[in-house]
Amino acid sequence: MERIKTAIVGASGYTGQELLRLLLLHPDVELVAATSRQEAGKPISSLFPRYRSLPGAELPFMEPDPDAIAATGASAAFLALPHGVAADIAQALLKRGLKVIDLSADFRLRDAEVYKEFYGHAHPAPEMLDDAVYGLPEIRAAEIRDAHLIASPGCYPTSILLPLLPLVKAGLIDPATIVANSMSGVSGAGKRADTSLLFCECNESVRAYGVPKHRHLSEIEQELSIAAGDKVAITFIPHLIPVNSGIATTTTAMLGKGIKPEAVGEALEAAYADAPFVRLLGEGGCADTKNVTRTNFIDIGWSYDERTGRILLMSAEDNLGKGAGSQAVQSFNILFGLRQTDGLHFA
Repeated sequence: MERIKTAIVGASGYTGQELLRLLLLHPDVELVAATSRQEAGKPISSLFPRYRSLPGAELPFMEPDPDAIAATGASAAFLALPHGVAADIAQALLKRGLKVIDLSADFRLRDAEVYKEFYGHAHPAPEMLDDAVYGLPEIRAAEIRDAHLIASPGCYPTSILLPLLPLVKAGLIDPATIVANSMSGVSGAGKRADTSLLFCECNESVRAYGVPKHRHLSEIEQELSIAAGDKVAITFIPHLIPVNSGIATTTTAMLGKGIKPEAVGEALEAAYADAPFVRLLGEGGCADTKNVTRTNFIDIGWSYDERTGRILLMSAEDNLGKGAGSQAVQSFNILFGLRQTDGLHFA
C-alpha cells in the first residue's frame, strides 16, 4: 500500500517530538512536512539527534505555511500547537483538502461559551465546532473513521474519562460524587521558559496547581455529561510531580444505590474487551506509570471501599503518549482504515 503523506505542524515541542518519533517509524506513513518557525531550514536530526539515520530524519523543518504544506502532497496533518493558534491553520488546511488531527484544545468543546469561560478568550472559529469529532478512540471509533477534523483529547481527560465513562453510562455511580486527583510529569506543561518549571523548582517537590478550575475540567465534564444524559460537575485536582512524563490518576465516586461492586469490573471488561490499548488490572490493581511511559497503553485498576461506599479507580498513562501523540496516531490509524496498533505497539 502506498504510504500516507503526512505533516506535523508544530513539530519541535515535546508533543511534536513524540509525533516525530512515532511517524518516522510508522510503516504506513511518509512524513513530508514538519513545521517550526524557530527551527525552519534545519533538518529534524539536527534538533533531535536521536533520530539520525532514520528515513526522513533529514527532512528540514519548514514555516507553517498552509500552501507550502499542501504542496507537499500531504493527506493529513497533526497540529501540535497552543490553543488559540491551531484553529486558523486547521481551517486553512481543511480548505486545502487535508484531514486534520488537532492536539490543542481548540476543537474539543462543543460550546464556544464554555471555551471562552475556561480559556479566557473568544473561540477563534466557533462555526467549526460542530464539525469536529472528540477523538477518544475507544469511545468514538465510528465517528473518527468518517471525520475530517479530529480533536484529540487532553492528557488528564483521557486518564479520567476512560475509567469513568462506562460506569457513568451504565448508571453504576453517582456522578455528583466524583473526585479526580491526578499527578503529571513536568513535560505536560510544554516546552516553554517558566521559572516554576525549572529543575530546582520541581525536583523533590509535589504541588497541586490549576485549582479549582483547571482548563481540562471543561472537556471532562462535557464528555461525562454526554454519557450521563445530564449535566455533570466534578472536583478535579491536578498535581505536578518531578518526573519527565507520566500521569497517575485516582478517581473516587459513590457507588449507586443497590449496585454491587463487581458490576464495576464487569462494566469495564464489557467496554474494553476489544480495546488494544486499555489494560485492565482488575479489582485491587494499582496502575503504575513506569509500565506505560513511551507507550500508548492506559492501565486501569479499581477497588471498593466498604467503609465509605466509594469506588476507587486507578489509572496510569504517558501524558505525551496516550495523553497526546500516540493517541492522535491511534485516531490517524482509524481514520485511514489501518489497524489501531500500527506503528504503536511498544513504539
